Amino acid sequence: MKPLPDDLPLLSLPMGAVLLAQFFSAFGDNALLITAIALVKVDGHVGWIPLLQAFFVIPFILLAPFVGALADAFPKGRVMLLANGLKLLGASSMAVGAPPLLCYGMAGVGAAAYSPAKYGILSQLFGPEKLVKANGMLEGSTIVAILLGVLVGGWLADQSLAWAFTGVIGVYALAALINLLIPRLPPEHALDGFDFRGLLSQFVAAVRTLWRDQDSRFSLIGTSLFWGTGSTLRLLLFAWVPVALGIASNQMPANLMGVVSIGIVIGAALAGLLIKLENVNRAILGGLLLGPLVLLFAQQTALIPAAALLAAIGAAGGLFVVPLNALLQERGHRSVGAGNALAVQNLWENLAMLVFVGMYALAGGLPVVQTAMGFGVLVLAGLGLLALARLRGR
Repeated sequence: MKPLPDDLPLLSLPMGAVLLAQFFSAFGDNALLITAIALVKVDGHVGWIPLLQAFFVIPFILLAPFVGALADAFPKGRVMLLANGLKLLGASSMAVGAPPLLCYGMAGVGAAAYSPAKYGILSQLFGPEKLVKANGMLEGSTIVAILLGVLVGGWLADQSLAWAFTGVIGVYALAALINLLIPRLPPEHALDGFDFRGLLSQFVAAVRTLWRDQDSRFSLIGTSLFWGTGSTLRLLLFAWVPVALGIASNQMPANLMGVVSIGIVIGAALAGLLIKLENVNRAILGGLLLGPLVLLFAQQTALIPAAALLAAIGAAGGLFVVPLNALLQERGHRSVGAGNALAVQNLWENLAMLVFVGMYALAGGLPVVQTAMGFGVLVLAGLGLLALARLRGR
């Protein structure tokens, strides 16, 4: 296994394979979520919808000390292949009647292993000057996949759950095949056997190293707040749409999730054009816009203005999170390894998602519009404090 040249162009075959593999894997993740939500609704377990998200994110938290080391110890393309195999197994098991929460948790195990490999490989392919643009391309591929995954998944789930599961399984299989096209890059940090305590100690050391670094800490907090917001918004839409818009299908919340995805693609493209690592503080503007936009969205009662505000929420989020991802990858690549850095990021992000979704579940008895308003206030306060701390620190 030979390293690729340092001047690898962004539009290259290795990057194309990474983008395609990520596209189909993310498509499957989001189609599976919509299909799983439709399944538990059909079974009369609507209260399980927040639990689906919890079962998906818990593996990110429990496996964080190990998946980063795994991603750095083996060729990252092969780690992505193994992770997609776990997602495929989870979707197939759910399709044949296994408990949906456990099956979705298995898909979460695959996603937990996949994440540090898919982002960590970028710092092996490109230097710091191309990382923001490379992240923008990967984020764009992911968001287009989210858009199509929720749209197609919502449509198929309304037609037939069997069709929906067949589509999800086929997409995961295609992603696994494309993983084989990713070059076998050298491991970043080889492992001398599996040492549970050693890996745990190494992970704790990585957490401390990244937390002490001002840039890494800013990225970890910012991306955690963003994904906590995004995961809650996805679930909130399924409760908010019937109340605010009077539409009861699975398709409309999925469509509106797709609108958010379109906005994130736009924001990611703007980030690639306007922001580099040396001026990463420009990303703060996107974060500061998220809270007010969520507050405005919560009060809407018509489809068009609600969709427009969701697109704006997505654009602000893309502008905010893409540069922060690149910042963490660059800092991690120089210190604890990109895979370890992404595993630490997954820990914080998924803890935030679990906390946000848990608060949403606890607020289940409250009117949905008031819940959405409270959510907007929380987002505004969190990101406002982060921006203030960052600017004061500079």
